[in-house]
Amino acid sequence: KPCVPRQRRQRQESGSFSNLFEAGTSVNAPADAFGQSPAHLAACGGEAFFLLWQLQTGANLNQQDCLGEAPIHKAAKVGSLECLALLVAGDAKIDLCNNSGQTAADLALAYGFLECAKFLTTIQHTQTMKLRGQSGYSLSDKHGLLREDPAAQNQESETNRSISRKRRRSDGV
Repeated sequence: KPCVPRQRRQRQESGSFSNLFEAGTSVNAPADAFGQSPAHLAACGGEAFFLLWQLQTGANLNQQDCLGEAPIHKAAKVGSLECLALLVAGDAKIDLCNNSGQTAADLALAYGFLECAKFLTTIQHTQTMKLRGQSGYSLSDKHGLLREDPAAQNQESETNRSISRKRRRSDGV
């Protein structure tokens, strides 16, 4: 399996990243049989500091492994909000789909990381609105109060309902 379980990873962590560089691994070179780069491994391990260093040395944020997953997918699967924030700040493609057609937000939701899913969905919505040249808000009444765009409100409501359903299922309610 491409990502190592947390307990085993913690025992291996201290040596694994340094071994990559002692061996002279290139920043974007696949470091393992699954085609994962050091940035994939850092994101999968929730190692924000190492991921930041990778990003500063020119790591490709959208490089996909054998599953079609980029570092943003790996961070979403392990629930690392810190790594997700770094990747988003570095302009990683939030809407990039893996081989199963899933985005990072889809994976975060599927793995039960609701805060990560909401973060990614909110960022994606914001980016979509910027691309459309809209802010999601308009000065629509005579009092100058900000009113949210109904389409944006419907999309956010649907996301919140989806997250609520997932939360109820995971709580056993």
